[in-house]
Amino acid sequence: MANTKASTTAGWAVRMADSIMERTPRLYEDKGYHGKWSYDYGVILKGFELLWRQTGEAKYLEYIQNNMDNFIGEDGSVNGYRLNEYNIDHLNNGKLLFVLYQETGQEKYKQAAALLRAQIAGHPRTSEGAFWHKQIYPYQIWLDGLYMGSPFYLEYLLAFEEGKGLEDVTRQFILCERHTKDEVTGLLYHAWDEQRIQPWCDPVTGLSPNFWGRSLGWYVMALADVLAMLPADHGDYKTLARILNDTLAALRKYQDQESGVWYQVVNEGGRKGNYLEASASSMITYAIAKGIRLGVLDNSWLETLDHAYQGLIAEFALVTNSGWVNLNKNCQVAGLGGDDRRDGSYAYYISEPIITNDQKGLGAFLLACGEYEFLQRPAAVKE
Repeated sequence: MANTKASTTAGWAVRMADSIMERTPRLYEDKGYHGKWSYDYGVILKGFELLWRQTGEAKYLEYIQNNMDNFIGEDGSVNGYRLNEYNIDHLNNGKLLFVLYQETGQEKYKQAAALLRAQIAGHPRTSEGAFWHKQIYPYQIWLDGLYMGSPFYLEYLLAFEEGKGLEDVTRQFILCERHTKDEVTGLLYHAWDEQRIQPWCDPVTGLSPNFWGRSLGWYVMALADVLAMLPADHGDYKTLARILNDTLAALRKYQDQESGVWYQVVNEGGRKGNYLEASASSMITYAIAKGIRLGVLDNSWLETLDHAYQGLIAEFALVTNSGWVNLNKNCQVAGLGGDDRRDGSYAYYISEPIITNDQKGLGAFLLACGEYEFLQRPAAVKE
């Protein structure tokens, strides 16, 4: 591959994208992925799609196609994907199939999207119709799942099903807020168990015990992405706009005043072991920037956004001697159950490995910078 490093006069979105392309031309060969169908790729590749739409640079679309074509067969099959796992994470990469189909006309992308859509048709649900996070996590709503499934589902309905049934998408957010929102802080807990039997949940409320930054980040990113596509005259549009405003307003109370970014456990900023975390901070920044662009957030958010964006660069971005942009202080992974150690406690969330250049963090940072720089704010940071 030709040298793609951007000059230091380029925006941070371009610099990060070009660093990713040179460092990991094939995302699925990155350490720890071993070619598996992982939702992480979709976070990065949505950042590339945003940058492609903003710049028109063909190399960004080519990067998306080259990475997705490792998985998409000519018959629309998806290598490594198993529908009967009913894992909502496995829908996330499907978001890239729409742009690939639109730009190439190749039927395999539409067929692959239909395969993922078939999962939704049979995906298990709570009694009220909210998707389980995974079949192996029954009757559980995780904030993460709203990002993984809902924007793909909505775009599929709009592209191939004449926009019918959109209320099934909006219902997911409404039910999630209803069951996970803390009335004192306004924050949303990581997860909720309808049956109230999981070891990590409160036996009365069914709620997990903490506010994990990245789970809230997934949720507000999903809301921003859905609001960008949902027709403004849809009956639930105002409700989802209200939920985005309320959730971000709650998060703004916990924005670190010095750095402008957010902690791993959002409301425990001064507690021993807690740390400023890159992926959550990037996701929240992205949601604020996109919310402003869509007109869902008013201009009173601009100061918050500027502070957050500057914090992303100052706290997490590090440029190497060779010109690549690294992203530090990423929580590698966090979940609930499936392992006795994953109990949702404060100690658990701060015990997971903190790494550099986690794909989820890189993608969120790329999305945040792309949205912020698209607004052409005067406070944009250049090195």
